[in-house]
Amino acid sequence: MSTGLAADVQSERGGFRLSASLDVPAGSVLAVVGPNASGKSTLLQLLAGLLTPQQGTVRLSGRVLTDVARGIQVPPEHRGIGLLGQDPLLFPHLSVLENVAFGPRSAGAGRAQARRTALHWLDRVGLDGLGARRPGTLSGGQAQRVALARALAARPDVLLLDEPLAALDAETAPVLRQVLAEQLRTTGTTAVVVSHDVLDAALLADQVAVLHEGAVVEHGPVTEVLDAPATRFTAALVGVALVPGVVRAGGVHTAWGGWPVSAIGAAPDQIPDGGPCVVRVRPAAVTVAPAGENAEAGVEGMVKWLEPAAGGVRVRLAAKSADLAVPGVEPGGKGPDAGTDLLADIDPARVDPSWLAPGARVRVRLDPQRLALRRS
Repeated sequence: MSTGLAADVQSERGGFRLSASLDVPAGSVLAVVGPNASGKSTLLQLLAGLLTPQQGTVRLSGRVLTDVARGIQVPPEHRGIGLLGQDPLLFPHLSVLENVAFGPRSAGAGRAQARRTALHWLDRVGLDGLGARRPGTLSGGQAQRVALARALAARPDVLLLDEPLAALDAETAPVLRQVLAEQLRTTGTTAVVVSHDVLDAALLADQVAVLHEGAVVEHGPVTEVLDAPATRFTAALVGVALVPGVVRAGGVHTAWGGWPVSAIGAAPDQIPDGGPCVVRVRPAAVTVAPAGENAEAGVEGMVKWLEPAAGGVRVRLAAKSADLAVPGVEPGGKGPDAGTDLLADIDPARVDPSWLAPGARVRVRLDPQRLALRRS
């Protein structure tokens, strides 16, 4: 039966401090996302018992695994927690079948029962018929599937996954992501998935926690957090810009232009006159044109860079006009919650280096009906 995991831990190593609380209900999946060096892997190591926090507790279905104040630190092998990372760490001297059967055998199952369990899980991850092979003969994707089968065959109370898809190629990762999603759902396994890829959160998890510099800056249902990111770090993960502004005389004023508050779909009295605000801008709300085209529409901006995007080209744009003096937001978008750069998606047929290249001046227009407004 799946069990819930709760933790409230503080840890400091090499000058880096992590302070995080989480509560993962039984049978649910929590995604922990954030930039590199934000503390994601450290958090998993604390949950698995590989590290001991300076303060805090870890509980699994009411059982205390870590309690620093009481001197309790249950060893990793006795926690009922499985850990799967980027490296499959398969036993090279054992066959694929023997690798997967290792968990059940360690838990006391007989050889025949462990073999049946291993065959079952190899079939579940799409590797039926490969049981006799050695890990050295497998592709990276196959090895990671074996590692997943081994982790699930051990029937852990909680499964921790530390960027399990990061080392896979672009063709293998989506396949294994789907396999992982299916197995977590059908088995009802309580899991914590660490990733820097927002797609993992969207497809695998029920809840998402965003870590930045060792602190949880956002937490909630995946759909809510990804649809309406509240911090610049989360917005960047989903390709959304949070632009600072100010409300004056029923209008919203930003470095990218101004619009009546009502045009954005917000109530005129939602933010008091003179109050700071943040405008949430998705790439679909941004139109980019050559600098000399319809000079009365939009504002002037500068192309910072271009990169491939799904179905087109993604462009990062910097505003030419100076940032507004918005309380709580530093100039240049360096505050904790907002910046002035925008992202726009351009049809490949419109990409012309004569006007759309790094450093080029362009006209940028935002569709107010596709914007969202909140207090700063």
